[in-house]
Amino acid sequence: MKNVKMKKMDMPSKKGLGWIITAVVLLAMAAFCVWYVNDYYHAEDYVDAYLQSSDTVTVTTKDNIVFLDGAGTEDAMIFYPGAKVEYTAYVPLFYALAEQGVDCFVVKMPGNLAFFGMGKAADIMEEYEYENWYLSGHSLGGAMAASYITKNGEDFDGLVLLAAYATKDLPEHLSMLSVYGSEDKVVNMEKVEAGRAYVPADYTEVCLEGGNHAWFAYYGEQEGDGTAYITKENQQQKTVDVILETIKKDK
Repeated sequence: MKNVKMKKMDMPSKKGLGWIITAVVLLAMAAFCVWYVNDYYHAEDYVDAYLQSSDTVTVTTKDNIVFLDGAGTEDAMIFYPGAKVEYTAYVPLFYALAEQGVDCFVVKMPGNLAFFGMGKAADIMEEYEYENWYLSGHSLGGAMAASYITKNGEDFDGLVLLAAYATKDLPEHLSMLSVYGSEDKVVNMEKVEAGRAYVPADYTEVCLEGGNHAWFAYYGEQEGDGTAYITKENQQQKTVDVILETIKKDK
């Protein structure tokens, strides 16, 4: 019987093996990123009716922004959504605000994360002219709005945070409103309390009894949140009311 010689397989060099490992890691990271940005809270079907114009509000969707143009001409609010929440979920709340004379811009963030679109307010303000500008955000969107306004405060008249907090000193000339629900189990209340050290003198804080974290929008229940004992409509109407009080107080 003849001896069969096996051909020795060439093993990759240490350098080649390093490149292979790097490629695998990068592919895994890319796959994770794709999964992460596509795993988000979707707007409920209820929102669809508010994406259409009516006799009171003209709705325009352009460049990943929903512009809600009501009867007002002086005041405008730019809004940054919460992390991993479809931006249109917030349209009903700001539709109601637009009906009361404050035009609103609801901004879609890259990957549904306001961290990657903090400066989007500047693009809007370059295109539109209003006498008074307000910046707002929910949760992570609120944190990013607060962070942005610390360096660009001269462009704004006020800041509205929904279940969010500041981490740096805010410009003293601003009016500021902080709103959260009593049943919110998502926002870190210790950080909300610590954030009071950074607010301007014209500061109002409102706790909505029975409200929670997710009821500022229409995207369903949020993991880890408390159970609200008021309706979404009630929480959002109360939010609109306190925002209007803040803006009217500035006049």
